[in-house]
Amino acid sequence: MNTALMSIVVVIALGIFSQWLAWRIQWPSIVIMSVAGLIIGPVAGLINPEQALGDIYSPLISLAVAVILFEGSSSLDVREIKDVSKSVLRIITIGVFITWVGGSLAAHYVAGLSLEIAFMIGGLFVVTGPTVIIPLLRQAKLNPRVAGVLKWEGIIVDPIGPLLALFSYEIFKVISSDALTGIDLFQFFLGAFVAMALGFIVGMIVSISVSKGWFPEYLKSAILLSFVLLSFAIAESLMHETGMLAVTIMGLTMAGSKKYVSSIGSIGHIVENISVILTSTVFILLAASLTRETLAQIFTWSIIFFVLIMLFIIRPLSIWISTIGTELRLAEKTLISWIAPRGIVALTVSGYFTSLLMDDGYAEASILTALTFALVFITVCAHGFTIGPVAKKLGLASDEPPGILLVGASSFAIALANHLKEMGTPVLISDTSSERLFRARELGIETYQGEILLEHAEFEVDLTPYNSILAMTGDAAYNALICQSYVPEFGYNHTFALTVDSGTGKYLDHTGLPPSLKANLLFGKGETFKELNRKINTEYELKTVEINSKKTVKKEDLQTDGVVLCIKKKNDTIDFVTLKEKFQIDEGDQLVILAK
Repeated sequence: MNTALMSIVVVIALGIFSQWLAWRIQWPSIVIMSVAGLIIGPVAGLINPEQALGDIYSPLISLAVAVILFEGSSSLDVREIKDVSKSVLRIITIGVFITWVGGSLAAHYVAGLSLEIAFMIGGLFVVTGPTVIIPLLRQAKLNPRVAGVLKWEGIIVDPIGPLLALFSYEIFKVISSDALTGIDLFQFFLGAFVAMALGFIVGMIVSISVSKGWFPEYLKSAILLSFVLLSFAIAESLMHETGMLAVTIMGLTMAGSKKYVSSIGSIGHIVENISVILTSTVFILLAASLTRETLAQIFTWSIIFFVLIMLFIIRPLSIWISTIGTELRLAEKTLISWIAPRGIVALTVSGYFTSLLMDDGYAEASILTALTFALVFITVCAHGFTIGPVAKKLGLASDEPPGILLVGASSFAIALANHLKEMGTPVLISDTSSERLFRARELGIETYQGEILLEHAEFEVDLTPYNSILAMTGDAAYNALICQSYVPEFGYNHTFALTVDSGTGKYLDHTGLPPSLKANLLFGKGETFKELNRKINTEYELKTVEINSKKTVKKEDLQTDGVVLCIKKKNDTIDFVTLKEKFQIDEGDQLVILAK
């Protein structure tokens, strides 16, 4: 029991630390998680989760994959792919078929597998699931069109891969055995249909229940997770490998009902946080459970050649052929044809089929785990490290410094945006009024006319170039709502609001505000919406001051002739000055001040 407990704690802690380290050093998180798992598992021999957890090892991973798949499918929105819907449809049909056939032939002629096993594992290798794609998209900040295609492909194809593998297995059982008939194939299709129906019905039940208010707010997430796990378990008990299909359909059903049931969206943030923990944990569990013999098998020439063919021949062929005559541009096809990392589903399901085939007398199935891990690890490393540079080279990701989104086109906001633009920082001003945005457009500032809080705004505005948001309207309640709505997108430390007045009573001059709130209120005491706009409309202007020393200073001790607004660091990021008393400046930084 102590071994199992320690294994679980170490894996969870190491998984979260790997995610943090990846964020800190800007490496693909999946690469670090895989390496961490290998180090504590087969390399150092510290723990073997599969042995420590025993019979609950496989069910734990399966349930984790179910939650991750549900979270991914429930976050899909058809508006993400409104301009590339034909491409997505072609990729998940024609592209999948080409990958299946091509991968199967490569497994047969290059890896040396028999034709029946090759077609089974080829079906499994069509997957590019959310466990690997979504972290890569989060890291690379691709433009919305390409990101939408890769995200939809990964989530929709993820349950298709295991079903193709199972379908191939059933076909060859019928062909090779006189005792089996077409009824077995009928049962396969019936099982898949029942799983889809189960997912749809449960999704509708949950959506209706939420809309009717039958679940208390504090229990919604727990009840939702219970339904996800129940759907998965029931579908799996009817036919193996259909649980993923059931939870994917359930997620798609609930995603479609968000426009009618607004509170479903708020539940998604909690499920997403759980999904991040599970993704970290499962990757390390799988990597740490590999044996040294399996690792040694990976470095055989047949397996390496197979992986290279999948990367440089099969994937590009499937994308270029399936997207002929679609909306995708040449650069978009090029990037999508390169990015296809395999992940958790391929590893977990290959383990199931390895034991199944070994029991049926196929000794060659022993290399399936090594073959799968080689494909997973090499594609994760290759695509994880290259997605950002390749996307920037193709013009599909921004190589500019982190930008700023300002909400509210007041005179001061436009002046600040224009000054930051002249310093080389990308800026976007959002406002509902065309008249207020007129001056910004005259200055060549990027603008968005519309309500930034409406759901469709995220599909009309590409937010990937921006890493901070400033709510700068003259309505304090609206500014607070902007911040609350965009914290999940930008993070707490990059979400700021401008004060509208100096406060009343206890909060006069903001002296009674808690430190945590001061960190997100812009500029100094008394520098409110009205005051800043008064200054910029009279004799004040924005200036840049070079810093010649490194120090931590209080605002009142800084020798400037104006109000310090923000600091442009040497790495081109912008640090905004808030109501906190102290801030850090380094040699080579630039202060932006408002002065006469």
